[in-house]
Amino acid sequence: MNIAIIGLGYVGLPLALQFARRGVRVVGLDIDAQKVRALNAGRSYIQHIPAAEIKRLVRAGKFSASTDFALIGASEIRNSPFAIQNSIQAILICVPTPLKKNRTPDLSFVLKTGRAIAPHLQRGQLVVLESTTYPGTTENELRAVLEKGSGLKAGRDFHLAFSPEREDPANPASRVADIPKVIGGYTPACLAAAKNVYARAIRTLVPVANCRTAEAAKLLENVFRGVNIALVNELKGVYAAMDIDIWAAIAAAKTKPFGFMPFYPGPGLGGHCIPIDPFYLAWRARQVGQETRFVELAGEINRAMPAKVIARLRQALAAHGKKISGAKILVLGLAYKANVDDDRESPSYALMDLLAARGAHVAYHDPHVPVIKPTRAHPHWAGTKAVKWNRKTLAGFDAVLIATAHAAVNYPQLVAWSPLIVDTRNVLAGIPAAPGQVWKA
Repeated sequence: MNIAIIGLGYVGLPLALQFARRGVRVVGLDIDAQKVRALNAGRSYIQHIPAAEIKRLVRAGKFSASTDFALIGASEIRNSPFAIQNSIQAILICVPTPLKKNRTPDLSFVLKTGRAIAPHLQRGQLVVLESTTYPGTTENELRAVLEKGSGLKAGRDFHLAFSPEREDPANPASRVADIPKVIGGYTPACLAAAKNVYARAIRTLVPVANCRTAEAAKLLENVFRGVNIALVNELKGVYAAMDIDIWAAIAAAKTKPFGFMPFYPGPGLGGHCIPIDPFYLAWRARQVGQETRFVELAGEINRAMPAKVIARLRQALAAHGKKISGAKILVLGLAYKANVDDDRESPSYALMDLLAARGAHVAYHDPHVPVIKPTRAHPHWAGTKAVKWNRKTLAGFDAVLIATAHAAVNYPQLVAWSPLIVDTRNVLAGIPAAPGQVWKA
């Protein structure tokens, strides 16, 4: 079997490598020529994906990358590091689905990809969307683009399906092959075609009634997390007013062996799913005349967290006789979660923007992100380098704001070297500190 995977980021690349490991020949397509060159040379640009694995699969003739979308329709692929004697049977789309500035869905990447695929689409091929989106996207917007550009009909001339990505970067127990794969087809035949493809690489398949159900399942997974994180974020402030440590309460509650699942507060939501998906659902609900008050309230609570953290930082600085304006603040952790280099939608950017707007001198340190790459939402931070980790550097900051709890950080050194620390992750619990030195936020 030969497949094409479009979008070689945090979702597409691990999926491509898993298919390649199982003997499927994979052409990875991306508009970023730099990524393509790196992959064909056996280099990795994602920290938790080893270069050695990429190099092995490239040399074995199981994986190749290209910017040429015409390969989708080629009967023989000669201009890649390996030759494919048969055409591509399946095209899996793994591109971003961000929000616009007004927090409405931005399907531009999906639709542009559909338009790029359509002129090369062949009869009998399978197209699967993996990007998280609102129910109806696959069978309506994507299908329309594919049919218009190809002259073919979904369900008759080509197969169409939705199978949401499920990634947990830096979790060693989370392997692509072992994560059950939800699949919804445009028709029963489309579902059968998708199952045939994914069965080559994934151990457990979860077929559902249609594309809409698969799209809804993915949103449910992430809305569930967003709502529960909002709950503990709200309770953090409520409990603090009662002189109760929310972290201690959660630790006690999670000893219950049934009916409880621990979620933890933080400085805001990050990553490409949880901060975005609730708004995809809310937007689609309004289109069908429904309200999502609970979901939207959770979004409001989570979006307000960076400002609340800054307010707590202001209190801590005031206790030390200082103001935010003019203060030197170090944000510790730029990645959105611990032990990864993924900074998409990271709340650290919101914290840095708020601090800069209030006149603070802002710097950051992250052992996984040595320099900030260009981003759509925060291009003004591009090129900023992480400060060095040493006593002289840390002692020069008026306060350190812990935004991400990376395991690679030496927290006893942080406490020994920094005069004031605001901890949003409870990572300093149990580390002795001077009175008034560590503030929880």
